[in-house]
Amino acid sequence: MNFRKIFKEWKWTIFGLVIILMIGLVIRIVNLTILPIFVDEAIYVRWAQVMAIEPTLRFLPLSDGKQPLYMWILMFLIKYFSDPLFIGRLVSVMTGMGTAVGVFVFSYVLFKNKFVSLISLLLYILSPFIFFFDRMALVDSMLSMFGIWTAIFSFLTAKYKRLDLAMIAGFMLGFAALTKSPAMFTALLLPSFWALTNWKGIWRLGVTYFIAFVMYNIQRLGPNFGQLSARTGDYILPISHIWTRFFDPLLPHLKDFVVWLSSMGPVALIPLVLLGIFLGFKKYFKQTLVLVVWGLFPVFIQAELGLTFTARYVFFTLPYLFILAGMSFLIQIKWLRVTIHGLLAFFVIQSIIFDYYLLTNPEKANLPRGERSGYLEEWTAGQGIKEVSLYIRKEELKDKGKQIVVGTEGYFGTLPDGLQLYLNDLPNVIVIGVGVIIDDTPKSLKEAVKAGNKTYLVINKSRYKGKAEEQGLKLIAKYPKGLRLTDSRQYVINGPQEELLFFELTK
Repeated sequence: MNFRKIFKEWKWTIFGLVIILMIGLVIRIVNLTILPIFVDEAIYVRWAQVMAIEPTLRFLPLSDGKQPLYMWILMFLIKYFSDPLFIGRLVSVMTGMGTAVGVFVFSYVLFKNKFVSLISLLLYILSPFIFFFDRMALVDSMLSMFGIWTAIFSFLTAKYKRLDLAMIAGFMLGFAALTKSPAMFTALLLPSFWALTNWKGIWRLGVTYFIAFVMYNIQRLGPNFGQLSARTGDYILPISHIWTRFFDPLLPHLKDFVVWLSSMGPVALIPLVLLGIFLGFKKYFKQTLVLVVWGLFPVFIQAELGLTFTARYVFFTLPYLFILAGMSFLIQIKWLRVTIHGLLAFFVIQSIIFDYYLLTNPEKANLPRGERSGYLEEWTAGQGIKEVSLYIRKEELKDKGKQIVVGTEGYFGTLPDGLQLYLNDLPNVIVIGVGVIIDDTPKSLKEAVKAGNKTYLVINKSRYKGKAEEQGLKLIAKYPKGLRLTDSRQYVINGPQEELLFFELTK
């Protein structure tokens, strides 16, 4: 192998690759915790803390029908960082960078064009859609990484008929299956790569499936393996739904998908993808068809059968759309090339503005209605949780050894998990859920006050129906959430702004 020749041929590509990846890494780490903790983040990070402390609970996520790989990785890292949310999100940053490298590699092995691969990578790195979820302590970034690397090694297996590549693809698919259930789409689509070459030696695909199947069944060592399938009905409609109401909720969900692409893609991504498909079908029909299927088939199925449909549910399909967008730059028609370069400039400018707001003031970012509501405006958003934990930590230092009791709204989720993950190292602080809608001081908190403990209540304003002063509740602080906006980005006149209320019980 002539390394000098390879280096000469690849040096500028490697230089561009490194620069783009460095830019992507830096902007993802800056102000990583500026967005308030989200409900699922609080749950996942708290699980990792518990799993790190108690070996018998290493399969804790199965109790809620979730796969544990993300928490397994996080539990080994979390003790080395003072901010558990930061390290939880940093794991997603790193897996997001792994996906970005995968976009470059997969584009190149499909089309053997360095420029297209770099453009696909640049679009992927800058896209606000990708940028947003790469900075969240959620499993979706990890699923996307293992998904694209499964695709890469499966394609290479089909092309070169090598058993070692099939085995690596099996491990990647196994990791994806241990991350999140939509990995099944990756498994279902693997035979498509054999259509690109020929079906000879397809038995190697069986090796890939076998390894993944064995890895997935490691979860049987946990006591709640059955919950992975028992919770299916909570998320998807029955198959019989197809014969009764095929277009509902298919059409509304597909409309949401287009909205997410146009607002967070951002909008220039859509024509770039369409132009890439147009060119691809003319020059690389099979490869383009495979990318279209990998990018859109899971979206269609989830839109048709999903009880709920949010932007992160389709996140793992996006790498294939960005590769298609990069394909548009192979078009030779002069007026189309001018158009494509104009779309690229528009994409970059829009993305930089969007990403800047996500880094400095997320409330100003052009998030879709559903995403803004969940991550900034409602009970699912955790504004004030870290501030409350810092206050309680100071109080604990004043009276070392004295117990502090904190009652929270709910029993699971943003509260109390969000507080517990920040107060995990203080054995004298007890955080307990006391109810969802509270109109009177919970009995357990009254008893804590009588026992001489400092006692607090943390609850969202919309969930508190009592009269604070009459019930002996002293308001220490309140932390406003994002202002509720309409779809036209106007403030809602009749929509009260949610706040997190922090009370101390005095009697």
